[in-house]
Amino acid sequence: MNAAEPILNSNIPLESAGRRFDAALADLFPDYSRSRLSSWIKAGNVLLNGEKVIPRHIVHGGESVELTVRMQREVSASPEQIQLDIRYQDADIIVVNKPPGLIVHPGAGNPDGTLQNALLHHDADLAGIPRAGLVHRLDKGTSGLMVVARTLRAHTSLVEQLSARTVHRQYEALVYGTMVAGGKVDQPIGRHPVDRLRQAVREDGREAVTHYRLREKFRAMTLVECRLETGRTHQIRVHLAHVRHPIVGDLSYGNLRLPKGASPELIEALRSFRRQALHAEKLEFTHPASGETIAITAERPADMEALITTVREDSRSG
Repeated sequence: MNAAEPILNSNIPLESAGRRFDAALADLFPDYSRSRLSSWIKAGNVLLNGEKVIPRHIVHGGESVELTVRMQREVSASPEQIQLDIRYQDADIIVVNKPPGLIVHPGAGNPDGTLQNALLHHDADLAGIPRAGLVHRLDKGTSGLMVVARTLRAHTSLVEQLSARTVHRQYEALVYGTMVAGGKVDQPIGRHPVDRLRQAVREDGREAVTHYRLREKFRAMTLVECRLETGRTHQIRVHLAHVRHPIVGDLSYGNLRLPKGASPELIEALRSFRRQALHAEKLEFTHPASGETIAITAERPADMEALITTVREDSRSG
């Protein structure tokens, strides 16, 4: 046994009688997720009354528990000194405002230069947290707020909140076409049957729900507020394209549209905007340690602000 591996001791409370061992254990040690505890039970790292048992073993209450914590380095990425726009941080969480163009974590073709590399430089202890504390993601071209867990307890709590759909994630998007009213898109999303880099609405996909409402109408575009009920890959982009209002700049799910009679300034602005005009502007969740409500907002980035200003001016002149 490694001397650096702590041993935690406790007892199953009497009120847990009749429950599965892994469920009772999750209540005893909330720093660790149930899946992680279950894997430790299976590996023999958890003893009940000095004996190895299976996760579904039914407890009677009063048994002793010995847990050997065997953490591994959760990420292999290297720390990199990349500037972070931190909007909130304490001992448990960090909320960052991701700029457009920054990839969230390393992958094929992008081994470094990511938000994850930057986070590891900011806090080396994140190497011991799954995905360096990242519990959700934003596409490369999308800007805005993300919450990062700095402890295992915070990670477990935030993942549970996302699963329970209690995290408020609000976005702003500039879309093509003049919308007449807000609404809801409730359409399942799965991988595109041909293009493996894209997602698509498909009957056998996973449940996906996006709420949207109008903020400002322009001559051939609309500024909308979107709220995620679920968090599928490319969800807002796919759903808005599905209702025939693709996001400006999103060439994966739409194309360049130059409004009839557009000013030279608007034509240039649309041609030069090389990403989806989508910004995660608000994040609201329950703090994993204090239980308080944390609500953070982030202004739109300069490129999106300039684009919307040009669209507004063109609309007024038209």
